[in-house]
Amino acid sequence: MKRRLLLPVAVLLLATAAPARSVTAEDVRADDVHVEGTLASGATYVMDVPGDWNGTVLLFSHGFRPRGAPNPAQNVTDAATRDLLLGDGYALIGSSYATTGWAVEHAVPDQLATLDVFTERFGAARRTLAWGQSYGGFVTTRIAERHADRVDGTLSVCGLVHGGVANWNNTLDPVFALKALLAPDAAIPLADFPDRASATAAAGALSGVVTEAQNSADGRARIALAAALHNIPGWNDPGQPRPAPTDWTAQQANQYTAVRGLLATAAFSWRQDTETLAGGNPSWNTGVDYTRMLRASSAYEEVKGLYKAAGRSLADDLRTVNEAPRIEADEAAVDWMSRTSAFTGKLTKPQLTIHTTGDALVPVQTESAYLRAATAGGSRHLLRQAYVDNAGHCTFSPAEQLAALDTLEHRVDTGRWDDTGAETLNSRATQADPTTPARYAAYRPAVYPRPYDLAHPGDAYRP
Repeated sequence: MKRRLLLPVAVLLLATAAPARSVTAEDVRADDVHVEGTLASGATYVMDVPGDWNGTVLLFSHGFRPRGAPNPAQNVTDAATRDLLLGDGYALIGSSYATTGWAVEHAVPDQLATLDVFTERFGAARRTLAWGQSYGGFVTTRIAERHADRVDGTLSVCGLVHGGVANWNNTLDPVFALKALLAPDAAIPLADFPDRASATAAAGALSGVVTEAQNSADGRARIALAAALHNIPGWNDPGQPRPAPTDWTAQQANQYTAVRGLLATAAFSWRQDTETLAGGNPSWNTGVDYTRMLRASSAYEEVKGLYKAAGRSLADDLRTVNEAPRIEADEAAVDWMSRTSAFTGKLTKPQLTIHTTGDALVPVQTESAYLRAATAGGSRHLLRQAYVDNAGHCTFSPAEQLAALDTLEHRVDTGRWDDTGAETLNSRATQADPTTPARYAAYRPAVYPRPYDLAHPGDAYRP
């Protein structure tokens, strides 16, 4: 990647006109090395080192895998990006983590152990860049804050950079609103699940209520309100036609699909897995003003439009949500989640984060949360954030990913960020791979609704 960055403009224009070629089996030389193995923790690892290794190793942290899901080692986001990176001479390494679920206590040690194995076999890298996708962006940011001596820079790709406490708090908000508005008298627990079966049953019960509500204008408005509390965008899947800015009906239909997905995964079964690890419920909504939260949401205008069309009082429904019995956290579980999964905002090496603007699972507003932490932690100058105008979670093209890595590597090499705007990133993306999209755009996300970090003592849980 570095050699591309230093090409003159005339060569850049020629490069963007020529089709890129992926690495094929015929390109693999006898001195290219593929290594698989098992760490002392039981986690597996995978390494790909090209024969013309350029001296830089990319340590990749994979995304969240629910309990019981397949858990292979992974060292890159996708095959096309792997081929381009190997063709440029980068070594790619990564582990599986010893456990699935909220694997915070294993993920970082397993990643660092994988780096140790690499060094023992191939020698010390000239440069080590850590990067990760989704939950792996959370793992990468933990490495950045707590083990900066092991890396030269970090890249979070669609990452949970708001941290664990904020993540589980805001995952609670939409389901709390749905129950308060659609099933206030139903015995549907939203936390403190004793086992997976109870979480699955609760998810099924609330999903049934939401499905029925989607059949009426009142119900659709209420579902949109709940979605807005999580900043679920009205265009959140690349397979969806992009709605017009004021097509509230189409936007709500897209949000409904995402809400159903949230109920089927993170809000219940994934929460139950995490509660088991934390030793209790690490989430709360005591003291939360949902009227204020909605007004700061990226979907506020849509919610107002749908309530007006339904002839329903938004103020009355917000009063209902605000007056519903609140959920308290287990203090020991909050302490565990805070110690293991909250960020300090204190970086000592450069970090770049990238996010799609239409992400329903990890909304783009999470980036605002980490900017807040880094500013308070005194490391704002080391952080840059960039945005790709696309729907979906982690739906980046190979070109966009390589542009981000190029930008981070340039910062490590030169000691300065220079231009990290959309135009420059798109030029780098097109130069890296002209066959896939370059969609970086100027964008500023709304504030994250309920941030929690260790740089702000006021974030602490108070029963």
